[in-house]
Amino acid sequence: MLPSSIQISGEPLSGAEVRDICRGLRDNAVRLLSLRGCRLCDRDFGRICRALAGATSLAQLNLNLGVVSSPSRIKQLAEALRTNRSIQSLFLHGSPLTDAGLALLNPALALHPALVALDLGDCMLGDEAINLICGLLPPDGAKSGLKELTLSANPGITPKGWSRLAIAVAHSSQVRVLNLDYNPLGDHVAGMLAVAVASSRTLEVLDLEGTGLTNQSAQTLLDMVENYPTALRSLVLAENSISPELQQQICDLLSEGEEEEEVAAGAGDTPERGREPAAHQRGSNSWMCPSDTSSQMVLMTSGLGDSLLAETEM
Repeated sequence: MLPSSIQISGEPLSGAEVRDICRGLRDNAVRLLSLRGCRLCDRDFGRICRALAGATSLAQLNLNLGVVSSPSRIKQLAEALRTNRSIQSLFLHGSPLTDAGLALLNPALALHPALVALDLGDCMLGDEAINLICGLLPPDGAKSGLKELTLSANPGITPKGWSRLAIAVAHSSQVRVLNLDYNPLGDHVAGMLAVAVASSRTLEVLDLEGTGLTNQSAQTLLDMVENYPTALRSLVLAENSISPELQQQICDLLSEGEEEEEVAAGAGDTPERGREPAAHQRGSNSWMCPSDTSSQMVLMTSGLGDSLLAETEM
């Protein structure tokens, strides 16, 4: 039987449901487990953690919106991740981890051989957490390093922390998607991120929605897109104090770059080794104009997640 998915959102989990989840994990019949916002007792959370520790088919684990709600649960999850070898995407968005909680998780995250996507948005993180996250980015031996990182809505991170992240992204990371939306970054941090984008060979998606940017940082980003060849295909700038004209110019340049790639591919160029298969390339909606909606961003990043899973299985 092919592995399936279990997706439950915002409901209390009964003992029978927990038993079914644990059975599916032990039988390696679950590829995606999403318990987003679900309510369950500590005992049942521990049972699920023990089951997922030995699961070999589980590729995506979604515990968003407060499921990991205490230090004891963080420790149980960390213990499970030390044993598990199959999870590729871990979503903890909206969990009250804090820097101390991430410090408990970090050894297991750093040693996990398959993890490529990590969502730590709205987890009450600060600069100490950024120091730990930077250590997860570069490839290390058999590990590929993180390819998708979400740090949305963590206002406790200071410009010093963001500068450290920008350096880590530029230096040796394999990150393709970086979501920093709804953090108070400002123009100074945006300038550092522009340098990171220009230096990175892999970063394709950068989400800066609602990050306190002005035309000053938009002009810097425009200069970067216009004058430096990068892998960037999507730059989200909605909900900032940036003129529609500047946003449109950036969108147009990103679109032109993608069209040039399509023309080159149509001319019979041989793809480089390691490039995504054509089925995983983004289409014309991968860049975000001012009128685009956030739902398009969700669909796009979801598609990249699928491609990351496909790559790790090859």
